[in-house]
Amino acid sequence: MQPYELTLSAAADAVRTRRLSPVELVDSVLDRVGQAEPRLQAYVTVTAEHTRRAARAAENDIAAGRHRGPLHGIPMGLKDLIDVAGIATSASSRVRAGHRAEASSTVAARLEAAGAALVGKTHTHEFAYGLTTPQTSNAWDTGRVAGGSSGGSAVAVAAGTATFALGTDTGGSIRVPAALNGVVGLKPTYGLVPRHGVTSLSWSLDHVGPITRTVEDAALVLDTLAGHDPRDPASLTAPAARYRPDADTDLSGLRVGVPRTYYFDRVDPEVEAAVRGAIDRLEELGARLVEVEIPMTRYIQATQWGLMVPEATAYHERTLRTVPELYQADVRILLEAGELMPAGDYLRAQRARTLMRREWAAMFREVDLIAAPSVPATAVRAGQETITWADGTVEGVSDAYVRLSSPANITGVPSLSLPVGHDTTGLPIGMQLLGRPFGERVLLRAGHAYEQTRPARGLPQAA
Repeated sequence: MQPYELTLSAAADAVRTRRLSPVELVDSVLDRVGQAEPRLQAYVTVTAEHTRRAARAAENDIAAGRHRGPLHGIPMGLKDLIDVAGIATSASSRVRAGHRAEASSTVAARLEAAGAALVGKTHTHEFAYGLTTPQTSNAWDTGRVAGGSSGGSAVAVAAGTATFALGTDTGGSIRVPAALNGVVGLKPTYGLVPRHGVTSLSWSLDHVGPITRTVEDAALVLDTLAGHDPRDPASLTAPAARYRPDADTDLSGLRVGVPRTYYFDRVDPEVEAAVRGAIDRLEELGARLVEVEIPMTRYIQATQWGLMVPEATAYHERTLRTVPELYQADVRILLEAGELMPAGDYLRAQRARTLMRREWAAMFREVDLIAAPSVPATAVRAGQETITWADGTVEGVSDAYVRLSSPANITGVPSLSLPVGHDTTGLPIGMQLLGRPFGERVLLRAGHAYEQTRPARGLPQAA
């Protein structure tokens, strides 16, 4: 096994015990970048010299007995919405050409303090306003979409060009590409991870979170990211917690909600079979399955778009009026649509969110988590615009991908996507676990327990 193939936890253990140097690990990952990037295009910018300096500093610190923890010397990618001082943040857009951050975002600063080594900035669907990341190819089949908007981060982790990465999630933008590329993606509770220094899409829906190869790895990154920051108005003071799960696979007493409605409507049969098989595995590990009715399902998509579209347009108001030609056509259309949305519709979406949060809180009094598909279909072919379901319904690709992930953004609850198999063409399938606010430890425990019962996954052949 090459160093770039190691999970974060395995690499961290090897670095800590000095069986692997950070320099060797970084060199392996950068070599992998050189091999894979021509096919995958996961990165906007590769900061190779910056990475090597961080690796040498980590190696010297560890040799001197100054080990900072599991992220010390570990190569990472950051979505190109996340500011790092002195490095371009383009949001994968011509609108931001030449922009360089003057200061680091809170999450980048925390990762740097933990000793992580930045490999580069990963592609996003322009300004995170889309679910495909068209610049980037899927790690399992380069003729298919990567998912978005954090497609570059998910592909980098899947392909071994980063040991872990950060993404942002406004309607599913961490979990969708994680599911489509066979990796783990965590959208934390709204307000748990600060967003200061991160380009916004929709401030009342935006989250920052990790993309990793295992659930344990996601917990290690969350340990560093979580914590209050007064510079983010939405940042919350959460109960002190360490998120790394133990090795116990006994889920006795855990109540797992299985949706009767919504989450299994218009879902590919292979996706449904894999997810239901994974839910059965949770039951075998001791969990009790409880059928639940998802509340207010008819309002979910209207509420998501009713919040996101006007907030995104407000953020882009100046540049949309001064340099509209610099936006990609799909993003410009959505931003212009936001200018036509009545204020009353936005206020109704806010009211619907309040009611939805109340109803979801009541549902979570009956269960500890909910298990469901992350996305209703595997990765579609690049350029494909619609999905036709078995009942003849035609749905836009972005609408389909956001449909099952957006409820967690509207309600602010945490959601973890993890791989649970592949379809007959070899494309990954993801299951998401949703929990109560600040219920990350429960999700990570359940996801880790499930993961321990499955064989270790290798990197995709296409990468």
